[in-house]
Amino acid sequence: MKKAISLLLSAALALGMLAGCGQTPSSAPQSGSAAAPGSETATEPVTIKIWHDGDEAIMQTIADTVNSQLSGDNITVTFEKKTGLSDQLKLYGSDAANGPDMYFYAHDSLGTFVTMDILAPLSEVAGADVLSDALPMTVEAGQIGGEQYFLPVYFETLVFLYNKALWQGDIPTTTEDLYAYMQANTDTAAGTYAVVNQHSTAYNVSPFINGFGGYILNEEGQPGLNDPKTIEGVEYNKKFAALQADGDYNTVTTLFNEGKAAAIIGGPWLVSGIRDAGINFGVASLSDMTLPNGNPLAPYAGVQGVGVLKTGAEAHPEAIGKVLAALASPEVGVALAKSSGCAPANSKAYEDPEVAADELIVAIQKTAETAQPMPNIPEMGVLWGPAESFLVAVNKSGEDVATAAETAQQAALQAIADMQ
Repeated sequence: MKKAISLLLSAALALGMLAGCGQTPSSAPQSGSAAAPGSETATEPVTIKIWHDGDEAIMQTIADTVNSQLSGDNITVTFEKKTGLSDQLKLYGSDAANGPDMYFYAHDSLGTFVTMDILAPLSEVAGADVLSDALPMTVEAGQIGGEQYFLPVYFETLVFLYNKALWQGDIPTTTEDLYAYMQANTDTAAGTYAVVNQHSTAYNVSPFINGFGGYILNEEGQPGLNDPKTIEGVEYNKKFAALQADGDYNTVTTLFNEGKAAAIIGGPWLVSGIRDAGINFGVASLSDMTLPNGNPLAPYAGVQGVGVLKTGAEAHPEAIGKVLAALASPEVGVALAKSSGCAPANSKAYEDPEVAADELIVAIQKTAETAQPMPNIPEMGVLWGPAESFLVAVNKSGEDVATAAETAQQAALQAIADMQ
């Protein structure tokens, strides 16, 4: 989930930019178990190659932490950046000689890679305990058809960021109280706002849609833009949108960073700009705000982690099992939180005093209680466009919500048919 979130969401496999567990068969090899015949032995040096398309500093932190843990096993992990990772895996995902052993990427591309038949289930190389400390939402993000293909490392989601110099009183615990605060403290004519949000971007409206029990896409690959509960969520969001400026990314971030908005709904990707603007900001979890139906807000989450290529699992099963165990450790989560402000997937990482004192990271952790992982099946890649058109029609063009929902639903069904 990066800065141009609305463009990225509508462009590709989904937000690469923005978490019940699959059971591991008892016969699956455990991490650290004896190598299978013909595989590497414990004394042979092994290098595990991981491709990624992410932040080099984050990958270096992971590599340093994991390699420190694996030094006694004669295993070295190397990260190699590949711009356009999805396309690279399409070309080399089955190439044992030139492809990677594993990849590090956002979870919402998982379905595409599973469909390509290039991934091995984690149960082939690791025991179920490798996920025992992971936050449940992040585990769910890595499942396809009841099978676990993805080990989560860290995640992002929306939070409520506010300017301590501008916000008056406590943060509301209900969305109705939030709306009342917005009514009392918004002057659209003067260009000052209580709260701003990308109100016509599906990712940013997901807290309302999911909170009302609606959905953009279900696990069966069926769109739900005209579902009554989706319509209810979009209708409810509409009154907030009327008090939130234009709603595009640049407008809302500029308003907040220039002190013309007291709060913004956004993710950790906004924080560097907020700090550069010299704003003393606070953070609250959206999970602490309750909708009129009694449910908390439930934003989407994007999870970053690793998948195992079949070629890697066949060549280095024992080594990859140990790499997965190291990646899943609280040490990796703590290192990422301290160096890059990432919210760890490992629940025990939050026991570290420095991590527990980070207001932003703790708010993201709290939101994981209600957040839903973005759908990880290929159909989601073509759903962002119809969903955003739906929201634009309602919030910017004033169309009837139910009518716009039917139009968007038909567009979504056509988009899915075209991709198949």
